[in-house]
Amino acid sequence: IKKQIEYKEQFVDPNEPIRLNKFLANAGVCSRREADEFITAGVVSVNGEVVTELGTKIKRSDVVKFHDEPVSIERKVYVLLNKPKDTVTTSDDPQERRTVMDLVKGACNERIYPVGRLDRNTTGVLLLTNDGDLASKLTHPKFLKKKIYHVHLDKNLTKADMDQIAAGVQLEDGEIHADAISYTHDFTKAMVGIEIHFGKNRIVRRFFESLRYTVVIPDRVFFVRLT
Repeated sequence: IKKQIEYKEQFVDPNEPIRLNKFLANAGVCSRREADEFITAGVVSVNGEVVTELGTKIKRSDVVKFHDEPVSIERKVYVLLNKPKDTVTTSDDPQERRTVMDLVKGACNERIYPVGRLDRNTTGVLLLTNDGDLASKLTHPKFLKKKIYHVHLDKNLTKADMDQIAAGVQLEDGEIHADAISYTHDFTKAMVGIEIHFGKNRIVRRFFESLRYTVVIPDRVFFVRLT
């Protein structure tokens, strides 16, 4: 039985103007930044008139269409998934591999999308939502997203290499460092916890591969207060 919590928009004046890009984001169509691109491309109309001017404000009662399809502000839906291994974080996969969307079919009627990505073989916490504003904030580089991974390595991590990861490791796209790193078990040094805020591709694997370790199991256990 899935645990459902209702979130409702409160204290909102239905006659209060709202920016068109925010309306589209709240409707789960896209992020605000993407909405601006769609608006300038001329694929958004309000009350039958195509709107291309950025910053346009509308009323919630106005008829908004995106690619000639009516758009309305949906209830906000947030689905938290413990992503398994061998699952692609995408809405559609040309190679027809199992995706996270296959796992959340039937969770809600609204169209939801994954916030950010996890590698196919990385497990752990993944948020899916139709809240475009929130998704945009959580994926923006300026937003320092705290993430904690529990990592199982192919061999024991030396104290010297652990200190190196904390101090900084030079990768092909620049130097990065862990915000915190420590062993997670007393009986083995092949399992470590690592805290980072970078959103770079395959960052955890690349951290350890640069020091000649192989990540056997990367598991994200914490993502911006979600566990």
